[in-house]
Amino acid sequence: MEYIIDIQGIKKSYKKRKSKEIIQAVKGVSFQVKRGEVVGLLGPNGAGKTTTIKMMCGLLLPNEGTIKINGIDIGKQRLKALRHISTVLEGNRNLYWRLTVRENLEYFSGNRGLSKKAVSAQIDELLERLNLTHKANEMVNSLSRGMQQKVSIAVALLSNTEIIFLDEPTLGLDIETSYEVRKLLKDIAKEYNKTILLSSHDMPVVQEICERVIIINEGRIVSDERVSDLLELFDTKAYSFTVNSVLSDKNLKEIQNHFMAELELNDGMQSVITVTITHSEDFYKVINLFEEMNIEIDKVDRSIIDFEQVFLKIVKGEMKREIAATV
Repeated sequence: MEYIIDIQGIKKSYKKRKSKEIIQAVKGVSFQVKRGEVVGLLGPNGAGKTTTIKMMCGLLLPNEGTIKINGIDIGKQRLKALRHISTVLEGNRNLYWRLTVRENLEYFSGNRGLSKKAVSAQIDELLERLNLTHKANEMVNSLSRGMQQKVSIAVALLSNTEIIFLDEPTLGLDIETSYEVRKLLKDIAKEYNKTILLSSHDMPVVQEICERVIIINEGRIVSDERVSDLLELFDTKAYSFTVNSVLSDKNLKEIQNHFMAELELNDGMQSVITVTITHSEDFYKVINLFEEMNIEIDKVDRSIIDFEQVFLKIVKGEMKREIAATV
C-alpha cells in the first residue's frame, strides 16, 4: 500500500455556543502520507489544524470526507484504525505521574496487549537508548520536563505502531533539552523507519526533522511542499540593502512598484529594505533603481531565510505571489 495516511475532503462545522451561527473549522482538507515519511502538519491558531488532528485521532468525526489509516476507514472501524497510531500529546498527558518510568512503559504496553515478559528486553533497550536507565525506578512526577517527554516518546516506540503523531514535542523545554529531543526524533525517524506526523510551533524542529510540510490556514491547505524546496524558493531571491538615508514613502512605493520589498529599518540615519527578486539579473535592476533615486547604498547582504519566515510568508498569502513570479 503506497499511502499509510489517506485523507480526502474532510470538513467539520461547529455550532457556536449560545448562538445559531455555524463555524466552518475545516473546509475540505485532503492529503496523503507515504510510509516512512516525516511530515509537519502546521497552522496558526484558529486555522483548523487542531480540529484536523482530532479527526485523525478519532476524537471527532468529520461532517464530510474520509480518513484512512493503513487502508482502514477510521469512520467505520475506528479502533482497528487507531491500532496503527501512537500519539505523544502536548504537555504531560501521556503518562501516569504516580508510576515509575518502568511501570509506565509496562502499563501502556499492557494496554496494547503486550505482556510484561514480552517487552522486558525492549524496555531495557529503550531506556538505554534514551539515556533513562538511571531513572527507570523513579516516579515520573519527580522527573524534569525533558525527561518526561523522553519517557512519552519511549511509550510511543514501545507500542510498535507504524505511525507516531507528535504534538508540540519540544514545548516548554529549555534550549539544551530541546536540542536533545530534536536529535532523538531525527534518530527515531532514521533508525526505526516510522511514519512521523509532527505538529509544532517550534520552527527549528520542523526545519530540522521534517522532509515535507502541510500548512493549514482558514480551514484549507495553503501549502504542501518539501521543506528544502520552500527554503530554496525564498532563500535564493532575498537581499537586504542598507542605504545612507531615510527612505521616503515615495521612494518605498517606487521600489514596490517593481519588486516585492519590505522596509525593515528607518532610524533617521540609515534605512534597511529587503527586496525579493525573481531572476538573478533583477539584482542589477534594483541597484540601478537606487541610483536613479540618488540613494547611496552602504552595504548589501543576502537575506538568510529560515523556515519560520517561510511559514509566516505562506500564512500571510505571499506564497502564491512568490511561486507565480518563478513561473
